[in-house]
Amino acid sequence: MTRNTRRVATGTRQRQADRSRSTRRRLLVATVECLVELGWSGTTTTVVAERAGVSRGAQLHHFRTRGELVAAAVEHLGAESVLHLKERAARLAGEPPAERIPAVVELIADFYASDLFTAALELWVAARTDADLKTVVVPLEARLGRETHRLAVELLAADEAKPGVREAVQITLDLVRGLALANQLTDDGKRRARLVRHWARMLEAAL
Repeated sequence: MTRNTRRVATGTRQRQADRSRSTRRRLLVATVECLVELGWSGTTTTVVAERAGVSRGAQLHHFRTRGELVAAAVEHLGAESVLHLKERAARLAGEPPAERIPAVVELIADFYASDLFTAALELWVAARTDADLKTVVVPLEARLGRETHRLAVELLAADEAKPGVREAVQITLDLVRGLALANQLTDDGKRRARLVRHWARMLEAAL
């Protein structure tokens, strides 16, 4: 194989890889949109492929089942949401605890009151009565739970070696998760903001 032939082959493989990544991303984005708008029952692989502008064959090449597709979409959105949250939290690094902690708790609450939670909730509920889907969802939920806790510790600059701090961080996550659930049917923003501010003052004392 000549040098020119190798360059052509390398360029072809790169373009194919780029197209594959683009296709996968379109599928993941379309899946989240469908979950939020249509729920689990309306998020079929056919609907997702149509919305993504991807052929059925291309969709099956990347994801064999609806469960795999939806789980990957939730994990993809989670990773993007974490990056966005870290960028917003980085602006608070120099603030004193009395200002930084309430702001970080509000950011975490916003993180949960987002499309990520709505999409994940659809997946979690469906997995409760679908044994095959449950085998995909349980490890995903555990992974997201660990990552979210680790992220909260980092953003709050919490020292979990201190008694009660780990529990306080977990209570924070459980609180905002419950508030996000309450926000699914009606706009609960005002009550959420009030409770988050109140908890942030208690959390500051615990940290």
